[in-house]
Amino acid sequence: MTLSRRQVGGLLLSLVVVLTALLLWLPPLAQPLEYHRFADGRVWLGVPNFLNVISNAAFLLVAALGLRTVAVTVGAGAERLPYGVLFIALAATGIGSAYYHLAPDNDSLFWDRLPMSVAFAALVAALVTERWSSRAGRWSLAVLVFAGIGTVLWWRYSAVLGRENILPYVAFQGGALLAALLLLLLPARYSHGVYLLAGVFLYALALAAELFDGVIFSWGQWLSGHTVKHVLAALAVYQVVRMLRLRRRA
Repeated sequence: MTLSRRQVGGLLLSLVVVLTALLLWLPPLAQPLEYHRFADGRVWLGVPNFLNVISNAAFLLVAALGLRTVAVTVGAGAERLPYGVLFIALAATGIGSAYYHLAPDNDSLFWDRLPMSVAFAALVAALVTERWSSRAGRWSLAVLVFAGIGTVLWWRYSAVLGRENILPYVAFQGGALLAALLLLLLPARYSHGVYLLAGVFLYALALAAELFDGVIFSWGQWLSGHTVKHVLAALAVYQVVRMLRLRRRA
């Protein structure tokens, strides 16, 4: 199913209006401290939370594969930029997340979420570039990166003000995923866009694994849900790499 630019533009505008209204209506929500209490806290080789730390290597691997793929297969500079930003941000996310899991708290979580917000922004901007226009893609990359970073900065600044609010960051991440799905309804310039849908599905599984962190760890105490989340999230972004390698002009 495909929609026109006007239809998708209307849906995107509605999404922004709804999310903004919710943020204005809902009371501030502080980052729950329970979030930092992961099921698998085992120390291996002197590294605390070892598997949650080391599993971030999956992000670094996919980032390296992604950057090489962009350099080899993505021709136009306008299309290359957002994908390059995406994979650089993914590598930074792997480093930031590993740092966070060494000593989980709100301060270290900041360095996990900051590059992650840039990665979401870059993915949406890449789709805007390819399915809307190169000019719109450049503008959206700048605006979305600024907005994504802004939500993370606001989370930490609002805590200083005594009204900590994580909701803008949550809304940005959820809104970015919904925007990506809406942009996939535009006519495709390239083939193999189905891999992006697979990526969204894998990321949804990653969020579910995070939610059931302790339950998954109880199944033999091999891997926790959060470790599985890292692997599934990396596989989700790897679908972008697969798409870039296989795609052809539609």
